[in-house]
Amino acid sequence: MSKNWQDITIALAGIFQATAMVEQVAKTGYVPPDTFKCSIESVLDLNPESTLAVYGGNIENLRSGLEVMRELLRPGAQKYRETLRYGLGVLHLQKKLAGRPDMLKVIGSRLEQAKQQAQHFSPTHDNVIANLGTLYTETLSTFQFRIQVNGDYNYLQQQRIANQIRALLLAAVRSAILWRQVGGNRLQLLFYRKHIARQVDDLLRRI
Repeated sequence: MSKNWQDITIALAGIFQATAMVEQVAKTGYVPPDTFKCSIESVLDLNPESTLAVYGGNIENLRSGLEVMRELLRPGAQKYRETLRYGLGVLHLQKKLAGRPDMLKVIGSRLEQAKQQAQHFSPTHDNVIANLGTLYTETLSTFQFRIQVNGDYNYLQQQRIANQIRALLLAAVRSAILWRQVGGNRLQLLFYRKHIARQVDDLLRRI
């Protein structure tokens, strides 16, 4: 069966867009508002019509994730090393989560509550982000494998930034689930990099 490389690439861009923001906020205390909103809304869209619909139906919303991927797919890439490490960690977490239907059920239920909360406030309101951060702590953070985030201690100690980081990691895991659903697997990252790089270039040209 032929792979839908475009959907696979879009979901990967979702992962790396979220993990690039984890690196950024941990080091600088800042997240770009529109990109942050896209990642958070992707977590709250539980019944999307398509892969792109998860990210607001507009490839423009994934520009930064695609740009990160273009850089990572270059031979000998040195930039975004932390972003890559977080992304690979997210893929590992998603695999662990796939073996825990009980935890998936809890996450699904709690995301329904967060979606209602987001409708009352806004998707990126501090209360919603705190809720998503707590959800990550109480579920994915209980696995023996944990993603260790590096950054500026002064930022990492702030509860608001800690919540943003956890909410973004949750968003990245959501994109990893989507990536699996559309046919993504780790071997592609080793043996089909040219296929993915071609899709990245095509998608960026459309923006």
